[in-house]
Amino acid sequence: MPWWMAVVFLVVLLFGLVVFRGAPYVPSHRRFVRLALTKLYKLSSGDVLLDMGSGDGVVLRLAAERGARAIGYELNPALVMMSRLLARGNKKIQTRLADFWLIDLPIETTVVYAFVVTRDVAKLERKMQASVDAWGHSVWLITYGAQLKSKQPTEILHAHSLYLFEPEK
Repeated sequence: MPWWMAVVFLVVLLFGLVVFRGAPYVPSHRRFVRLALTKLYKLSSGDVLLDMGSGDGVVLRLAAERGARAIGYELNPALVMMSRLLARGNKKIQTRLADFWLIDLPIETTVVYAFVVTRDVAKLERKMQASVDAWGHSVWLITYGAQLKSKQPTEILHAHSLYLFEPEK
């Protein structure tokens, strides 16, 4: 097999298999993310933002520009490397090769950003509620794409929706 066919096979494998665990890689539009982090949820230096399926890290970089600490979880090793390269050693940004569904989220989390597909909406709601119940503090969720089924957004801006998850008593 020629080397280029092996490379193509590897790329298809890396990007294709991830779809079975989460949303496909779709580059985020900086303009819309910037609006979501300034108009929908006013991200600040006191925030810790988690990006579920962080891809090339554009959300992480825009969050860091606003002073927030940004942590991305990504399944695709090629995208993790790209994200780390594009972050250029920014100390406010961490990109982790990990499955968001299988990890415990950091307790200092204040906001989660998620490009979510309809198939994962209920699972995301359960994960968010379980996390805030364990921590005892509220967390904001910004979704891009599908909206949650059992929770009303506090605000909508274009394709982004904002939700507040509070601990259940």
